[in-house]
Formats: sequence, structure tokens, C-alpha cells
Amino acid sequence: MAVKLDGLSPKELQTLITQAQSRMESARTEHIQGVKAKIDALLKTEGLQLSEVYAGRGGKRGRRAGAGIPKYRNPADPSQTWTGHGKKPAWFQQALKKSGVTAESLLITRAATKKPAVKKAIKKGTAK
Repeated sequence: MAVKLDGLSPKELQTLITQAQSRMESARTEHIQGVKAKIDALLKTEGLQLSEVYAGRGGKRGRRAGAGIPKYRNPADPSQTWTGHGKKPAWFQQALKKSGVTAESLLITRAATKKPAVKKAIKKGTAK
């Protein structure tokens, strides 16, 4: 498919570029869906799971320790938390815009959830 670009205006060229990029994205999506379908069919035929073929991918071994533990809590809605990893949630960004609010002030305090330290009784030695 040859397109003659010589006689096109800058506006027409931009329109052509936009249309080509849009088609490129949809072609990529279609390609990925086709590959997924082939993989799923092959796995089904062989009686395997993807996790068996690619051990360690998508499983628990690849996760960082503590990645799922919430670190910050929304003071306006305590059900909303954030681990501190990945993109900052909208509530976190909005809270930081308020006067006097810092990231440290949104931290979840662990003191209430930790068990109190148990004091060990010190045995005094008997003098000999």
C-alpha cells in the first residue's frame, strides 16, 4: 500500500499520521489477542498451566517482601490505603495539596497494632 505524500498539506499529513497511529494500536491489540488465543489453545491441548511452563512468573516468588502491606491511609476515608509502591493514588495527591498535610502525616502508625514488649524478669545471681 503506497501513499503519495508529496502533494499533502501539513494538516493532511498530521491527519494521516494520527489515523496510522490509531490503526497501529488496534493492529497491535489484535495481534496480542491472537497470540494469547494460540497460547491458551496449546496449553489446553497439552493439559498445562502457564505457571507450570513459566515457573516463578506471576507467582509469589517474584514479589517484594512487604509489598502488599499498606503504609499510608486516607484520613477522610480510612478504607483507602496505599502501600507506597507504584503510582500515587488520587486521594494521596489531593491530601498533600491541603495545608499542613505531609506524606509523614498520612503514615499508618503501627504502634497500635504491635504487641507490647514483654519485659523479661532479671534473675539476680546468688553470691557464692
